[in-house]
Amino acid sequence: MLTFYYGLRFGQASILLQNLPLLLSGMKVLIIEDNNEMASSIRDFLVRENYVCEIAASYAQAEEKLFRFQYDCILLDIMLPDGNGLKLLKLIRSEQQLTNVLVISAKNGLDDKVTGLEEGADDYITKPFHLPELHARIRAIYRRKNLNGNNLVQFNEISLNTNTLGVSVHGKILEVTRKEFDLLLYFIVNKDRVLSRQSIAAHLWGDYTDDLANFDFVYQHVKNLRKKIGAARGTDYISTVYGIGYKFNTVAS
Repeated sequence: MLTFYYGLRFGQASILLQNLPLLLSGMKVLIIEDNNEMASSIRDFLVRENYVCEIAASYAQAEEKLFRFQYDCILLDIMLPDGNGLKLLKLIRSEQQLTNVLVISAKNGLDDKVTGLEEGADDYITKPFHLPELHARIRAIYRRKNLNGNNLVQFNEISLNTNTLGVSVHGKILEVTRKEFDLLLYFIVNKDRVLSRQSIAAHLWGDYTDDLANFDFVYQHVKNLRKKIGAARGTDYISTVYGIGYKFNTVAS
């Protein structure tokens, strides 16, 4: 796997062979970065790790995406051509409190790091950096904030391993697809919340699904997941919210 190390001008790249275990396929990431080469390389690297990635090259583009969509993680460059990233960070924290934010900047001053963290950033990485280091920090933030620091996610009889992408019910290993794993983890992390079919589709396949006429494929994935859990004598915690989507209940309906 190719990864890149950026110099201060981002034009020089040295190749490093690395391979880190995947924490969470399907995580939805917004890359706010005006340098096209850098943004594209970060996107390509994370896509190979099965993340769903989008790019905003300016403050205005980022603001529009943040208004329309939800993200699991935001990679935020402080220096944008049409605005200050720290101001955007305040907007993120006012609108998307649960989103993980990793600030990326060429600045190496202590004051910038402190300011970013005080404004609500979860971590801070300074250019230049290796892409595997960036990936490791994304995984660490998500594990710390969303999974209580664990790679093992347990809900009653259901267990998920975010390193091996394994699912078991009552100790029995289920044969699930990658999307079914992502869907179940998305449900559990957002338990007791109503999730629209559109939001599920966007989380797992990207925002291009926003223009689709229907989301029947979401129904099929949910149906398959419920069937496999039921076959292992697991409780069906997923309820259909008619006209909207689905809800993963902490108490079976």
